[in-house]
Amino acid sequence: MGEELKEKLFLDNSSGWKNMDNNQKQKIFDFSNNYMEFLNKSKTEREFIKSAKKLADENGFTDINNKTELKAGDKIYFINRDKSMYLAIIGTEDIEKNGMHIIGSHVDSPRLDLKPNPLQEDGGFAYFKTHYYGGIKKYQWTTIPLSIHGVVVKPNGEKIEINVGENDAEPIFTITDLLPHLAQSQMEKKLKEGIDGEDLKLLIGSIPFDDDKIQEKVKLNILNILNQKYGIKEIDLTSAELELVPAFKARTLGFDESMVAGYGQDDKVCAYTSLVAMMSLENVKNTAICILSDKEEIGSMGNTGMESHMFDFFVSEVINKMGINKPNLLDKIFCYSKMLSSDVDAGFDPIYASVSDTLNAGYLGKGIALNKYTGVRGKSGASDANAEFVAWVRNILETNNIKYQITELGKVDIGGGGTIAYILANKGVDVIDCGVPVLSMHAPYEVTSKFDIYNAFEAYKAFWIAD
Repeated sequence: MGEELKEKLFLDNSSGWKNMDNNQKQKIFDFSNNYMEFLNKSKTEREFIKSAKKLADENGFTDINNKTELKAGDKIYFINRDKSMYLAIIGTEDIEKNGMHIIGSHVDSPRLDLKPNPLQEDGGFAYFKTHYYGGIKKYQWTTIPLSIHGVVVKPNGEKIEINVGENDAEPIFTITDLLPHLAQSQMEKKLKEGIDGEDLKLLIGSIPFDDDKIQEKVKLNILNILNQKYGIKEIDLTSAELELVPAFKARTLGFDESMVAGYGQDDKVCAYTSLVAMMSLENVKNTAICILSDKEEIGSMGNTGMESHMFDFFVSEVINKMGINKPNLLDKIFCYSKMLSSDVDAGFDPIYASVSDTLNAGYLGKGIALNKYTGVRGKSGASDANAEFVAWVRNILETNNIKYQITELGKVDIGGGGTIAYILANKGVDVIDCGVPVLSMHAPYEVTSKFDIYNAFEAYKAFWIAD
């Protein structure tokens, strides 16, 4: 009797892998293989948007700039400066009365950026000086293979794409660290002070140019190589966006092959699953929107971040080309819209259990994580979803037999963080964070569960087609 009552009343916190048949498991593995392949080609925000455009074009989406009018069923996208993207499928329901169903993720990840004047010679070595982007543990970025991705743009508008270090036939780069034999002073420092930001210098060469009359011979040799390969000079690096990312490939993790290890899963795991979910939609009722935003890791600022008015511009263009725009309609649509802020959550790590409230943590392999509020300490800076909206989302997940968990980002006074949720909430949208739990978040190699990845895909698809 007690067991039956417990099963009826207790929260189900079992693993998603429980009682799964081989066919379903293979479907999850196949989906994750496609995800890893996509991730390996899309390590930066520019690369992700390029891959997303290709996928959208293959699935019948059209650039909104090529459309003069829009009707139900039309599939469109808008790309903002090659670093963020908004996609939409026009629904059959009245957008003024029902708003939109929005899923929003971000495609930027913590990394190292080259400084505007990066090239330096010191002690017979050539280095690129860097400035880290987003919240990182600086020591994690030393002594690992790194690749260089990005663009160099010349004053005449010529754009040179650079991607070196991913192919096994290409060189990689690294940031050196002090050997333990000489690191007594370093190892007495606090962990966060062990590596200074200014010491995150990328080692890029050591052969001097063969001319004794020249100073900075190694630097000159590197510039000569870059000039011969890419046609650039040192001044061209001042108008470049070059990013350093781990040269690791996304790989299957574990003897049971249940997990994915890879760089940039925050937040590309949610961006990918929402993007692919949108590709599967047909005949939607409520207009479906997929946001792939930039700059979230540094506060969503700038004209490619969600704090800009570019998303408002996109929605305005949609209703303009639907022929229904009028004063205050944009604000009204937002107030009737619903959104999943599809950002990752901190996965519970038993090695570091002391930072988590085990009743409210997100566990790998137990489904999508719904985070009602983020913020810090007393919910400062949080977008706190109202109970009615949480119940509405729960109903979608439970009706479609999608496993989920309600979570917080660590213990009170220890945890904290933010997403783009508050930005859309400020417009009047009902929004809750809904993403995949991750181990080693913001590290060069992050870990997710294949079950949760596939579960996110199913959850996002169900949200978009819900009444």
